[in-house]
Amino acid sequence: MSRRYGLEIRAAAAADAPGLAALLGIAGRGDAVRDLAERIEALRGDHGAVLVAVEWGPPGGLVVLHWYRTLTAAAPSAQITTLLVAPGDRRRGLGRLLLKAAAQAARVAGCDAMDLLMPPDQPDLRAFCAAAGFVAAGERVTRPLRKKGAAGVDPER
Repeated sequence: MSRRYGLEIRAAAAADAPGLAALLGIAGRGDAVRDLAERIEALRGDHGAVLVAVEWGPPGGLVVLHWYRTLTAAAPSAQITTLLVAPGDRRRGLGRLLLKAAAQAARVAGCDAMDLLMPPDQPDLRAFCAAAGFVAAGERVTRPLRKKGAAGVDPER
């Protein structure tokens, strides 16, 4: 997709799973390599994209986005669910390049807007997003779809 000084932004492949597991581990996620490989393959053909920033080794950055249609908009919307750059690779433009590649993928899919899901406890990410042109647009709530969700909460109560 994009290259700069030996850096490549490209679609992730199942072979990237070990490096992505390490990258996600830095962020506190303990995803199994096999699970990541299966998810990457599933997302590749399912209204979404998984893009990685690679420079002479394992991925230093990751962006995952999905696009979907709603009844209230003429064009689909894109939603970034993961944006992550390894601490040693920050402040080098990787995040901006990943956003640029994500925006291009979303435009190719016909989207006219791109949202980013952001945890409230990440002021650095909030500042980065503001500098990249994102504006706050409300809150998100969620609930499990099974009687006993991941947190053991009964949603029917």
